[in-house]
Amino acid sequence: MAIEPIKYPPGKHLLKIISQLLNSKQGPTAIRYSIYLIVLVILFNVFNVFNSFVGRDFISSIEQKNQKGFYQYAFLYAIVFLISAGIGSIYRFIEERLGIVWREQLTWRLTNSYLNGKTYHSILNQKGIENPDQRISDDVKSFTTTTLSFILLFLGGLFSAISFAGVLWSINPTLFLVAVLYATIGTISTIFLGKELIRLNYNQLDLEANYRSDLLHIKQHAESIAVTHRELRMIVRLKSKLKKLVTNFKKLISVNLRLSLFTNSYNYFIQIIPMLIIAPSYMRGDIEFGVITQAGLAFTTLLNAFSLIVTQFQSISAFTAVVKRLHTLDTAMVNYEKTNQKKEETNYKSNEIIFENYSIYSGDKSKFIIDHLDLTIKTRERWLVTAIDEETKLSFFRSLAGISHHEEGIILKPSRDEILFLPEQPYLPPGRLRNVIVPAFLGNSVSDQQVMKELKNHNIDMLVKRLGGLSALKEWDDELSLAEKFKISTIRIELAKPKFVVIDRPTSSVGKFEISKILKKFHNLGITCIVIAKGEETALEFDYHLNFSHFGKWKVNTLNPFLKEV
Repeated sequence: MAIEPIKYPPGKHLLKIISQLLNSKQGPTAIRYSIYLIVLVILFNVFNVFNSFVGRDFISSIEQKNQKGFYQYAFLYAIVFLISAGIGSIYRFIEERLGIVWREQLTWRLTNSYLNGKTYHSILNQKGIENPDQRISDDVKSFTTTTLSFILLFLGGLFSAISFAGVLWSINPTLFLVAVLYATIGTISTIFLGKELIRLNYNQLDLEANYRSDLLHIKQHAESIAVTHRELRMIVRLKSKLKKLVTNFKKLISVNLRLSLFTNSYNYFIQIIPMLIIAPSYMRGDIEFGVITQAGLAFTTLLNAFSLIVTQFQSISAFTAVVKRLHTLDTAMVNYEKTNQKKEETNYKSNEIIFENYSIYSGDKSKFIIDHLDLTIKTRERWLVTAIDEETKLSFFRSLAGISHHEEGIILKPSRDEILFLPEQPYLPPGRLRNVIVPAFLGNSVSDQQVMKELKNHNIDMLVKRLGGLSALKEWDDELSLAEKFKISTIRIELAKPKFVVIDRPTSSVGKFEISKILKKFHNLGITCIVIAKGEETALEFDYHLNFSHFGKWKVNTLNPFLKEV
C-alpha cells in the first residue's frame, strides 16, 4: 500500500513539532528552560551594550593617556567579561538540557509511531522516505540541536538589533542605514547563489545512509556472502553507490565554494565599512577615538543580527534538508496510522477468519496470485494450505499477517493478540531468555519451573544450561539454531494461547514427527492451526485442505470425514 504524505509545508511542520513538545509530558520542563534562555539572552545583550560603552571609554583613556581612567575601566572591563562568561556558560548548559529533553520526546514519538501497527513494514523502502532508522536517530539529533541553535540565534539577533540600533543611530544615522542596506543586498545574493544547497544536502544525507545500509547488510549477512562468494556483486553495488555519493558531494563542494567566496568577502568588508564612515568625524575632532571602536562593535553586532541568512546559509540549507526528511517520514507515518486505524475498526472484530471476495495481484497487476477467495476459517479447526508455487504461499501468509500489497476485497480477523504467526524463518528478539519465551502480558504468572518443563517437553532444556540460564542476555537470533528458534516460538504460542496460529512451511525447521506433536498440542489447547505446507506435511493432521493452483484458482477439500464440506 503506497502512502501519500500529508501535504503541508515544512515550516508549518516545524511549528507542529514544537507544539507537540510543549503539549507533551516534557512540555513544562521545556517551557521552563525556554524562559531561562530568553532571560539569559536579554541579560547577555544588556551586558554587551554596557560593554560597548566601557570599551569606548577604555580606548579613549588610552588615547588621552589617562592612567587612572585606564585602570578603572580595565577593572570594569574584567568584571563585565567575568559576568558575561558566566552567563554564556549557564546559557550553553540550559540550551543543551533543553536539547536533550526535546530529542527524547521527539525520538520516542517517532519510534512509537514507527513500531505501531506495523508502520515500519509499510513505509520501509518507500520512495521519498528511505532510511527511516537514520531519520529517527541522526536527523532527530541534528534537528533538535540545530533548531534550538537557530531559534536562539534569531532571538539573540533580534535583541542585539534592538539594543545596538539605538547605539549606532546615536553615533551616526548614515552608518545604521548602510548596515540595513548592506545586509539586505547580502541576504538576497546569498539565497540566489546557494539555493541548490538544500536539494544537494537532502540527497547527500540519503546517499550516505544508503552506503552505510549496504555496509550493515554485509555485516549482518557475512557468513552467507562468504559461503556463496557474493563479494564481487557487493563490490560492484558499493562502488556504484559510492560513485553517486561522491558525484553529489562534488556538486555540493562547488556550490559551497561559490557561496563561500561571496560570504567571506561580505564578512571582510564588515570590518572596514564603519571605519570609512566614522573616521572622518574623528579626524575633524567631532568624536573621541573610543567612539570608533564602539561604532565598529555596534555595526558588526547589528549587521550580524541582520545577516543571519548570509552567515548561516550553509547550516540553514543542511538544516532545511533535515526538516524535510523528518517531515516526509512523520507525515507518512501519521497517514499510515490513520489508514490502519480505519482498517482495524472494520477488519479486527471477528471471532473467525473470513475472506470475502479477496484477491491478490502481482506487482504489475498482470495476473492473479489469489483469485477472489471466499472462505471462513472457524475456531478449533485445522487447515492445511498448499500452492503450486512459493509466491502464492508467501502471499497468503502475508495477507493473514496484514502486510500484503496489491490486494482487494475484505479479510475479517480477530484482534492482533488472538492470531499469532510462526514464519518459515522464526525470529527471536534480543533480550533475556525468559522474556523471549514468556509473553510480556503473562509476566511472572508463569514460573521458571513451568518454562523449564515446556523446554523439556520439546527436548531443548539443555540449551538453558549451555547458554547461562533463563536470565542470560544474548542476541538469540544469532545464538540458536533454526530448530531451537522454532521450538521456542511454539512454546511462546502455547503459553499465549491465541485463538489462531498460522505456521509457514514448518518442515524447513523441524521434522514431520515434531510438527505432528506440536499440532496436537495446539489442538488440545483449543488453538486453530493454519499450516502453509512446504510439501512434506501429512494431511492426516488436518480437517480441511485449501489448495491454490494456476492463476490463483483455489479449492477446499474436507479431510476429516466427520466434518461438513466447506
